[in-house]
Amino acid sequence: MPVSYRKSKMFRRSRVMRVSWNVWKPRIVFWIGAIAIGFVSVGFALAADRAQDFFIQLTELGPYAFLLPLVLTPAGFALCAWLAFAVFPNTQGSGIPQAIAARHLRNDTHRLGLLSLKLAVGKIVLTIVGLFCGASIGREGPTVQVGASIMLAVGRVGGMAQARGLILAGSAAGIAAAFNTPLAGIVFAIEEMSRTYESRANGLVLTAVILSGLAALGLVGSYTYFGETSVMATSHLDWAMVAICGICGGALGAAFSAGAIRASRRIRRWAHPSPLKRMVWLAAGCGLAVAVIGLISGGQTFGTGYKEASAMLEGATVSPTFFIEKLGATFLSMISGIPGGIFAPSLSVGVGLGATLGTLFGASIALSALLGMAGYFAGVVQAPMTAFVIIIEMTGDHEAVIPIMAASMLGYITSRMLSPEPLYHGLSRAFIAASIRARRADQQAGSARSQGDAVTDT
Repeated sequence: MPVSYRKSKMFRRSRVMRVSWNVWKPRIVFWIGAIAIGFVSVGFALAADRAQDFFIQLTELGPYAFLLPLVLTPAGFALCAWLAFAVFPNTQGSGIPQAIAARHLRNDTHRLGLLSLKLAVGKIVLTIVGLFCGASIGREGPTVQVGASIMLAVGRVGGMAQARGLILAGSAAGIAAAFNTPLAGIVFAIEEMSRTYESRANGLVLTAVILSGLAALGLVGSYTYFGETSVMATSHLDWAMVAICGICGGALGAAFSAGAIRASRRIRRWAHPSPLKRMVWLAAGCGLAVAVIGLISGGQTFGTGYKEASAMLEGATVSPTFFIEKLGATFLSMISGIPGGIFAPSLSVGVGLGATLGTLFGASIALSALLGMAGYFAGVVQAPMTAFVIIIEMTGDHEAVIPIMAASMLGYITSRMLSPEPLYHGLSRAFIAASIRARRADQQAGSARSQGDAVTDT
């Protein structure tokens, strides 16, 4: 065989191998990233639960230990706010608005200001600290920012240019692993994150959800977030509660959403002269108010509200003021500027509202709690498909699919009529505006340098 032929054959083979590796490298790196999101989400969930349990144990150590939140909660809020502004900027709040804003940005540098591994670490740590201090927050929204940050970092390592699709996939994987709700993760990505169906990103989203879900299943097994429930609408009163809970939940959700958007805008203007100092003082004040509400409620409004919601979904009676107290604690925790989500607290508010309405009208408390959760959650996030899918997956209740869907839709319609601007998209505008200002400042600085160089040359 001629030497030239052997050399050409070896060259073609090595070229095929290089091409093959270039094709498979981004896929393998992407798969690793999706699995990593599952592991991180499970670890985050376990640490958050431990922090919340530890806070409750501290308040039960002695006869006066129940007063500990009056000191610990405002101090913890102030610490989290200071770290969020000084060390981990753009970790404030839920994290979903940051992920939405990052999808609208085209500059990788500006995206890194909202989604990075450093911010992911800060988000996890500060959310855990917030729960340890009794904040009425959840870890599901932060998992979205963490998942999107991991996936965006993975995309850079793997040489993937689909930043928007990667953010979408990471967000969906985060929700799926946080709640163990794979379908809800996909629906959330389509309905809430993008507001449109993107056929080019569907493969990324589906793959990320499957792999992160498998990783979570491997660590904690198969489970439903609120356990198994089995209630159904059988009487005329039950179907009347669908309308009552859906409309009332949507109205209350709209009030929360509109109030949060307006409050955040006013707080930004108020804090502008000295943002760090003023936001730390605001956080301390909100923390003190959250502690007072917690003491009035007997400690029920601290943390995510998971235990209280689970009890009501099983038919347990509830204080008629619980949902109001929990809503107030959640609203204060949100506007304080500390990292933390509103998914889990919103679910408990909705459950409390539904249970109270069920008691008032003499209906099934368990069914009313389920319907109230659907109506209020859909009213807050204005994403009805995400609401009913996530609730069905969290409760495993397939007997009440139609009532849950109807309550979610009524909650969404009512909320849209009262507050047209969706919560997360309204909050994301501040991050987009900040990025635009930064881009203009960079352009002006570059123009000034060019003019200076021109003068020097002349």
